[in-house]
Amino acid sequence: MLGNHAKLMQFFSMAENVTGRKKLQKMIYILQKCNIPFEEKYQFHFYGPYSEELTLRVEELCNLGFLNEVKEDRSNYYQYNYTITSDGKDFLQQFALDMPEYGDKVEKLKTKSSRFLELVATMLYFDDLPIEETIEKVHTVKPKQNYSDEEIEEAIHFINELK
Repeated sequence: MLGNHAKLMQFFSMAENVTGRKKLQKMIYILQKCNIPFEEKYQFHFYGPYSEELTLRVEELCNLGFLNEVKEDRSNYYQYNYTITSDGKDFLQQFALDMPEYGDKVEKLKTKSSRFLELVATMLYFDDLPIEETIEKVHTVKPKQNYSDEEIEEAIHFINELK
């Protein structure tokens, strides 16, 4: 039952620090699409793929004292910063997780902005379509983001690099 919680804790242990709820959502989704066995279900939402399950699990891990969530006031919005606690590290030691090595992917994802990860996750959400249709979908479902051709090319390159 707590296996999915442990998988998330392993992720936080690798990432050390994740800034932003949107970025967290996109990082886990992108890892999932790279065949890392996270089991949270995703649906398409305002900012691309979103998992209510992930939100609830993170909340539970915070309530258990395994994750530290710091809410920072950024003038017109709040930003959340997540780090694993020593209790969280102890919890993680109780599990023998059979997960592929993905630390390099986590490091690459951490260097990207949440805006860019939103683009990548949205493209991956429509990855069953030909690339031209995927790009068209991005422009249709994300018109306000106004992604440039350069950003889309960078996202395509990034996806190919990750997989």
